[in-house]
Amino acid sequence: MEEFTVTMYEGGKQFACRKDQSVFSAMIRAAGPVTHGCCGGGCGVCKMKIVSGAYEAFKPMSAAHISGEDKKGGVVLICCVQPRSDLVIARV
Repeated sequence: MEEFTVTMYEGGKQFACRKDQSVFSAMIRAAGPVTHGCCGGGCGVCKMKIVSGAYEAFKPMSAAHISGEDKKGGVVLICCVQPRSDLVIARV
């Protein structure tokens, strides 16, 4: 399975994420316990900005947490996206 590198903008920590895996589940696997809520796109706790790289949303993100403006600016719920290239992500 194809795998990409995800880099945290703050601090440069990196972890691997498979193409068929959510960025959030890869982060949990790599870093151990990570603060999160629902893991289903409804709580907004995993809201982050994709600084660079390609991704695909594999399920809808809650409009209560991600606006159209957010989407245009690369802000996503990382529990709802999968990488399509190496990514750099940042907290918002």
